[in-house]
Amino acid sequence: MSRTGGSAAGGHRRRWDLAAAVLMVAGALAVTWNLVRDVPGTMNVNFGDQNQFEFFLAHGAAVLRDGRNPLFTTAMNFPDGVNAMGNTSVLGLSLPLSPLTIAIGPHATFLVLLGLMFALTGLAWYALLSRAVVASPAAALTGAAWCAFAPGMVSHGNAHPNIVGQFLVPLIVWQVLRAAARRRPWRDGAVLAALVVWQAFINEEILLFTAVALGLFTGTAALVRPDLRRRVRPLLAALAVAAPLAAAVLAYPLWWQFTGPQSYHGLGEHIPTYGNDLGSLLTYSTQSLASAVLPDALAGPAPAPNQTEETVYFGLPLMLLLVWLGWRLRRDRTVVVLAAVGTVFAVLSLGTAVSWWDRPLLAGPWQTLARLPILDSVVPARLALVTVAVVGVLLALGADRAARGGLRRPAAVALVMAYAAALLPALPTPLEVAPRVPAPAVLTNGVLGAYVGPGHGIMFIPPTRVTVPEPMGWLAESGLRYHMTSGYFLGPGGTDGRGASTPPARFFDTWLYEIRRTGYVPPITAQQRAQAVADLRYWQVDALVLGQTKRPGRLRWAVTRLLGVTPQYSGGADWVWDVRELVWGRVPDLG
Repeated sequence: MSRTGGSAAGGHRRRWDLAAAVLMVAGALAVTWNLVRDVPGTMNVNFGDQNQFEFFLAHGAAVLRDGRNPLFTTAMNFPDGVNAMGNTSVLGLSLPLSPLTIAIGPHATFLVLLGLMFALTGLAWYALLSRAVVASPAAALTGAAWCAFAPGMVSHGNAHPNIVGQFLVPLIVWQVLRAAARRRPWRDGAVLAALVVWQAFINEEILLFTAVALGLFTGTAALVRPDLRRRVRPLLAALAVAAPLAAAVLAYPLWWQFTGPQSYHGLGEHIPTYGNDLGSLLTYSTQSLASAVLPDALAGPAPAPNQTEETVYFGLPLMLLLVWLGWRLRRDRTVVVLAAVGTVFAVLSLGTAVSWWDRPLLAGPWQTLARLPILDSVVPARLALVTVAVVGVLLALGADRAARGGLRRPAAVALVMAYAAALLPALPTPLEVAPRVPAPAVLTNGVLGAYVGPGHGIMFIPPTRVTVPEPMGWLAESGLRYHMTSGYFLGPGGTDGRGASTPPARFFDTWLYEIRRTGYVPPITAQQRAQAVADLRYWQVDALVLGQTKRPGRLRWAVTRLLGVTPQYSGGADWVWDVRELVWGRVPDLG
């Protein structure tokens, strides 16, 4: 190619690269628009998980600012603490974003993070597809846009930035392809190890899916295509370098995760039932254009574990298009293997029972696998995220083959219309939001510091749980200045050593939850007061804090009557009880 021709081709690619960047940023902004337009006043509708992520963003900032242990924190579930490696602490994101978190706070940083995850994931898939898979930039952009904004990805945009943030997955795939195509084992192995370690500190589940899918694809492709077998040796050489390097870095964090303080083994027994309904293959997600403009009878989503786990929801037109693409590309054995891998993960994602609109049909393939170590911590519905990525690659390959095949105008128009009919109904609508509950001012104005001594904690009324997640975000806003009892996290407490999302209940917190739920305050006895004081002493609590919550008046009256301590009004809806003398028999010296 002449210099002029090469320059023209380079300019053409740069224009497409710029278009891809604009599209991905615009898509991320559109999906998060309801959050963007009122940052201080709104949260994702899945506000429990958002509060948790804001807490862990603040934890990452505290690691950088105060030198705290990145693998463990006592800012939640004080005094027992939380195993950060056993939770979605996203250290691979929270640590790099720490300066931003310190500057603008964890709430705003969460929104930046969520938008970045959509945009970077799309751009990474575009880079892989346009440089290593297809020749047509338009085809690459189509596949990449699907990989970033597919219904399953947008559903996890409901406060799961660790799932949306799959920007390292295409880079890992790309690095594996590079390692198999050349003989630079030390360099390729080192780069692959770095990517694997980084992904492990973002989300281990996605890393596990990626590793298994790549293993199935490369192994099967080498079997069915003899011409690829010569690439096995350089790939194995690079893996031989990558594996020990990654293991050396991850050994201690993983040891801490599985055997360290507050560790657990496996998730709750209900998690394996979180499978995808067969109906989700043919219907549209809650946050799709089809569901927004069509009646439920035509576009209503099939049942899902919850709105955040609507992982498939391709719709009938896309399923028909995929069948046609599979038939058209059937002579390419690599494509057949790719489609087979996507199908395997789709079948596994059905969970422990295959169902059609919530009607069980037969036992699911996950029923046996769910009992295995490591796999007992997997949410099976999320296995279909591999299928989502495979669909994106197939869409890119189909469009690319059509572009290079020289289709006549009628056929080209028909193909464009088929793609539009398949993809337009699945376009995402903005994420739903809920009002944000402001944090009590006492957490940041210094008033609370006068009551809480070193090594002691605070207790919110009622304490944090999955149903009362706001105090996690409140504490995050304070920079984790205090240690709070209870929390919404994964720790020991489930059956057979499995994880539980809340610590074991005690009298005082159970009493408070019931009052918040029902509004009824039972008769108070001396025995109840003694038990409440014993619980506060166990938690090493110096102060109680009541912010905006359900039935605040009843809670304030009940706590005052039970403890015999008059609260201090701190403005707004905030009240503080100084319980040091009640719990410790004297007011400790704050030093």
